[in-house]
Amino acid sequence: MKTSRRDMLRGAALTGVVVGAGAISACDMGVTQMNAESEPPVDGKITPRTIAEAEKLQGISFTDAERQQMLEDLEGKLESFAALRAADTPNTLAPALLFDPKLPGKSVGSQKNILNLTNVEASFPDDDADIAFATVPEQGKWLRDGAITSAELTEIYLARIEKYDPQFRAYITVTPEIARAQAVKADKDFAEGRDRGPLQGIPYGLKDLADTDGVKTTWGATPYKDRVAESDAEVVRKLHRAGAVMLGKTSCGAIAYGDQWFDARTKNPWNPKEGSSGSSAGSASAVASGMCGFGIGTETLGSIVSPSERCGATGLRPTFGRVSRHGFMALCWSLDKVGPICRSVEDTAAVLSAINGYDADDPSTARVGFTYDSGVDVSGMTVGYVPSWFEKGDAVDRAALEAMRSLGVTLKEFPWPEVNFDSLIEIVLVESAAAFADLTLSDRDDELLWQENQAWPNTWRAARFVSAVDYVQIDRLRRRLMEDMRVAFDGFDALIGPHYAGGVLLATNMTGHPQLALRAGFGQKANRTLFDNETAEGAETFRVPRGVSLWGDLFQEGKVIALGKALEDVLGVAAERPPSL
Repeated sequence: MKTSRRDMLRGAALTGVVVGAGAISACDMGVTQMNAESEPPVDGKITPRTIAEAEKLQGISFTDAERQQMLEDLEGKLESFAALRAADTPNTLAPALLFDPKLPGKSVGSQKNILNLTNVEASFPDDDADIAFATVPEQGKWLRDGAITSAELTEIYLARIEKYDPQFRAYITVTPEIARAQAVKADKDFAEGRDRGPLQGIPYGLKDLADTDGVKTTWGATPYKDRVAESDAEVVRKLHRAGAVMLGKTSCGAIAYGDQWFDARTKNPWNPKEGSSGSSAGSASAVASGMCGFGIGTETLGSIVSPSERCGATGLRPTFGRVSRHGFMALCWSLDKVGPICRSVEDTAAVLSAINGYDADDPSTARVGFTYDSGVDVSGMTVGYVPSWFEKGDAVDRAALEAMRSLGVTLKEFPWPEVNFDSLIEIVLVESAAAFADLTLSDRDDELLWQENQAWPNTWRAARFVSAVDYVQIDRLRRRLMEDMRVAFDGFDALIGPHYAGGVLLATNMTGHPQLALRAGFGQKANRTLFDNETAEGAETFRVPRGVSLWGDLFQEGKVIALGKALEDVLGVAAERPPSL
């Protein structure tokens, strides 16, 4: 993000140039071609000086004659913009343009919907905590064996929420009545011989960006604190059909940024003195603290991966278009993705199999099935790596690479694209500014608690000064990166590396490639900020999880999960849980 463009946009909010519904007012600053003592323009009237000052925000320069010639055209544009801003554009109204990660010339096979999980032999434990921290396949086995009912499992989680959530703040709204009713339905289905799949009877936490009929969906933000949805998101409907049990709405950073919601901050169960990162903060914290069987998160730019790393969970960001976003808050239409946050790699396969699929209400979804086979021989796979990423990484990163090598895979250097794609961050800033333009124009962005330079209110104001021409050029750069990634993945089944090395998080979110973040070990860290910076050198440190990521080609989550499961087994650190839990 350390680009001249970003710095320029940040400065734009401080210049005094104000774009209103009907006028652009000039700054009081002088212009190179004009006398600094000249009379300032009349408020509400565009003059050549207004244009000259605005040029500074774009890094361009016109002549006085060219500025004069533009005046009439700009007045007309402002009238058009005023009419546009007066129109009703709810968050559910998506742009006409759709992002498609699939490029011409490379077909994506229509996989069959096949789920083959590893057979589990775990005996039923006596301790409720051991039950709560079990994997989805383990809990599913016990439910089918009759060792426990969904109603009993649900009560275990509700009790844990009551006990631990005041400390971790992982839930915004708990829904015990809904959970108990759905658990009774799951038990009835089991008793009558109806098996809806691996999630039947499993309680879960749902990120509070997903609409739930008659239940508050607050987006973690004060302006929407009392918002109640009138229908279920498509993912919620699919989970209901799969027999899963909704415990409640997990916390998220306000409008999908960070771990602060309303006046609370979600905590990391491994170190409750720091936040759990975001924005799927609550889902990751609840999974890591044994307050649900699995969680649903969303990612635009790190919101599944980041809290999964912080809390030691396993997060799967699917290929863009694999899972419907219908009924979820829109932050960035060409980037938003929905995926599972779990305690083990195979859990993510079980959840993805239930929520995957085309949805006519989300035109970005693809008609691609999901296949996962636990019996696949990963030793025949080719895994890429970028040597410099591991040279700059830590001991946990390098140990994960050696563990991958021990699986017998072919490890090859990955041809990471060399194009400078830093400016692609503007896609997030501009699309989100459009999605929440009403907050900026009405000044209701002041209601958001977080008001620092990196926070939404400031970046949305600055995004107003990104020109449409530059934005199209940025989108063309995105296309070039997609083409480069298509070439790079040719001959590779997966790429392994630290989560954020080399700008890979930004790049693969922009291209739509899937990412699996899994626990790889532990490290000693002082309290960290939202952006993973340790707060003070020499401060008290805490033993916290460390992870590594696997990326796959488009719609190849099955391969990535198979590799991740094999790597998880070799590393042997996934089952450890936070102290005192």
